[in-house]
Amino acid sequence: MAPSDTATREGPPPLLGDRPGLIAFVTDDTSEAAIRNALAPFEPDLQIRRGDVRLATRTFAREPTPDALIVDVEGVADAYAALDALAQVCTPDMRVLVIGDRTDMGFYRELTQRLGVSEYIYKPLTRDNVTQLFAPHLRGATGRARITPARSGRITCVLGAHGGVGASVVAVNLALAVADNSRGHVALLDLNLRGGATALMLGAQASAGLRIALEEPARVDALFLERVAVEIEPRFRLIAAEEPLDADPNPTPEGITRVLSLLQERFNHIVIDLPRPLGPRERQVLTAARSSVIVATPDVVAIRDTVALRRIVGGLARGAAVMTALNRDGEPGTMKRALVEEGLGAPPDAVIPYLPKLLPRSVNLGRPAVRESSVLRRALAPLVREISGAEPLPAAAFWHRLFGARR
Repeated sequence: MAPSDTATREGPPPLLGDRPGLIAFVTDDTSEAAIRNALAPFEPDLQIRRGDVRLATRTFAREPTPDALIVDVEGVADAYAALDALAQVCTPDMRVLVIGDRTDMGFYRELTQRLGVSEYIYKPLTRDNVTQLFAPHLRGATGRARITPARSGRITCVLGAHGGVGASVVAVNLALAVADNSRGHVALLDLNLRGGATALMLGAQASAGLRIALEEPARVDALFLERVAVEIEPRFRLIAAEEPLDADPNPTPEGITRVLSLLQERFNHIVIDLPRPLGPRERQVLTAARSSVIVATPDVVAIRDTVALRRIVGGLARGAAVMTALNRDGEPGTMKRALVEEGLGAPPDAVIPYLPKLLPRSVNLGRPAVRESSVLRRALAPLVREISGAEPLPAAAFWHRLFGARR
């Protein structure tokens, strides 16, 4: 299902930092009065705006995602598609409460069990039923902690068949392409703690803190992302480190779990530049991925290693998509496509042509090539479709983005 035709691509204020507590979009006076009277004691800064779920989608394509959101679906012909469009522009940790005019149990179950909506109330609303059903889901209600979000960001790992195949270049440009096409919040996590190149490719300076978070998770608090995530664009963040080459980082399993969990709460998509070789830490990351991209070049060693990696990665993340990206296709002196496909046993999922001028120049200048090359955008399109569920600008697949979608 295509995203809302009226949704804008304007950049919002920064994702991190203070965020609104509760915003409600309602279409009638009675619902507005019931929500205000019932929930103002729990959320003193409650904002109520006149409009339905479609206006909410357009709004949060520009504004920060609130902690909790009430949306009205009365009169919306396809409420599922409308909520899907909303999910694309909001962070996964937002708690969604829905009001509407449908009274059938099947609709309620679809919203709460399949789409990850926290609660649904049909009209007319009263102060009592709003207090009873909505208040427990708010951060200020009786001091209770918020319930674990039903949705979580989708992790995609990008790794090279061996060193020097261009995995980091693919990771950077793929992450930006996903951000462009999904309109969601995207993070690029570079786990090459020594010698990582993603910050240089983006013309950015890696911030301090990622190594500490991975080694000492007890020190990671709610402000972790604000300190570590570098804003590249309003809906795109880089999390990377630039440790000295003689450093010896030692991420712990708990640290990896903590960092991934925090990122999944705040970003719709997390693209990870995963180093080689695959040790215990890299394997742990792969088990959390919903998709992986193995980058190969058209040479015998890369094809051999890609076949072996596909078996390993497929065994670690059962049910996850394992894709192959052939980089530098057509480079002089390398294997022809037919031989590559024969060696892989199937055509690669994406084919990136040999671009001897564009890619080195973009890396050196810190200007991602995907923003300058329609050839590269088309080459990455099959991966973007699989990862984000979106046809490159603008169509999108419906079921890939439902609230509550799980691997």
